[in-house]
Amino acid sequence: MTIDLNDLNLIYHENLCLDISNKEQETAWQETMQESYSNTSARWNAYLNHLSLNTFLSWLQEDPDLQVMPKLCFPKAELPSIWELVNGSVLTLGETRLALIPSDKSSFTEFRIPQEWIDIPSWSAHYYLAVQLNLEESWLRISGYANHQQIQEQAIYDPMDRTYCLDAEYLIADLNVMWVAQELCPPKIPEIKSLAALSKAQAEQLLEQLNKWTFSSPRLNVPFDVWGAFLAVDELRQHLYQRRLKKQNNNQIEASYAVASNLSLWFQNIFSVGWQDLDTLLSPQQKTLAVQFRSDLGLNEGYVKRAKLIDLGMEVGGSAVVLLIGLKTEVDGKIGLRVQLHPANGEPYLIPNLRLILLSQTGTILQEITSRSHDNYIQLKKFKSSPGIRFSIQVALDNVSIKEDFLLEALDD
Repeated sequence: MTIDLNDLNLIYHENLCLDISNKEQETAWQETMQESYSNTSARWNAYLNHLSLNTFLSWLQEDPDLQVMPKLCFPKAELPSIWELVNGSVLTLGETRLALIPSDKSSFTEFRIPQEWIDIPSWSAHYYLAVQLNLEESWLRISGYANHQQIQEQAIYDPMDRTYCLDAEYLIADLNVMWVAQELCPPKIPEIKSLAALSKAQAEQLLEQLNKWTFSSPRLNVPFDVWGAFLAVDELRQHLYQRRLKKQNNNQIEASYAVASNLSLWFQNIFSVGWQDLDTLLSPQQKTLAVQFRSDLGLNEGYVKRAKLIDLGMEVGGSAVVLLIGLKTEVDGKIGLRVQLHPANGEPYLIPNLRLILLSQTGTILQEITSRSHDNYIQLKKFKSSPGIRFSIQVALDNVSIKEDFLLEALDD
């Protein structure tokens, strides 16, 4: 069932509910793509945090009664090194620290706060806000908040993922209560046990241990007292972040097909192995969408079209996608090309953070687009190529990439 913002405000009249425009989502995604992350989970985590921060800050700054401007607790340049490892962020309003912990799960029954934001003294906050994001319906809801002492006393610690879990019923729904309480009785963070400092040898050993490339954060790989002490040192966290990026680059897995497909032969209905009619690779629902899509783009007007199933392998759960290419001869004698990526196996949406890339013969990136949550397809901008030119199309996700090479031979008169 789709719930618009008006319905949401009626149902959760005590909660803060905000609309998220397409422009705001696009801005958050552009910010995320300008940053570097070692895996898809970290990049998606960063996107959710950018979106929640931007939306909440915009709402705060529109408040005419705001006495002080909100600030980020950590410098903006350091946020990627945090979101690579942990979900959440902290704002300051004067002396008050607010932690925003976003989630895009559809149901909200409990508030789960990563242990880092509670038990690392320099990371802790006065108040913790549960941010629920619904990207499909484009809204944000602050499901409630709790203060640090309340979490310490009422939350249940889950050692499996190192989070403090507080039932939703214990959250205070109305943020106005927080603002009033802050003015009448400024909150204090209970005393937090300090974490033992690491020696230089311990720190270097941890850097070696934790920089191994993984599909997720290494935050559970060592005891928390060691992990917390490590994260508390900004320089060590930055070193780990940079090493994980370098390790990811060194571990890139690239499957490249040695034989280039001669697209010029497509005009003679001669196709390389694996290239099929698009309709043979799509479900009935996808066929309807594809027909409309091809019509909207003019792909039915003189284009020769073929599609190929691209298997991303077991590294990403056996996922597959359909690569669609359409080409036609333009009036200037060049070949016009359109390239699209569709989900396969009846899936309605592409995997988030899937990259579709156009490469020159020398490997230079000419175009790139990345899938978002609930994308039915993605496409490159239309481009032209002259006969005799080689280029490649690459589909990439995390450390897995598949590259298809193409050439255009001069057509006989």
